[in-house]
Amino acid sequence: MTRSLLLKSSLACASAMLALLTLVVRDWIEVVFRVDPDGGNGAVEWLVVCALAAMALVFATLARAELRARTA
Repeated sequence: MTRSLLLKSSLACASAMLALLTLVVRDWIEVVFRVDPDGGNGAVEWLVVCALAAMALVFATLARAELRARTA
């Protein structure tokens, strides 16, 4: 496994795990950064979940394309 494939796969896993973490523990942003950017309504958390899920899909797609190119 090459470095770029490993990097893309790792970024996909990390993004997916952070998206799931944000779904389960909704106030981690407030705890870690000590700010409440949305005033408690959860809009920022949903934005973070959507962005991380999109990143996970992009990195997974890139990793899959690289893997297919190597095996073809």
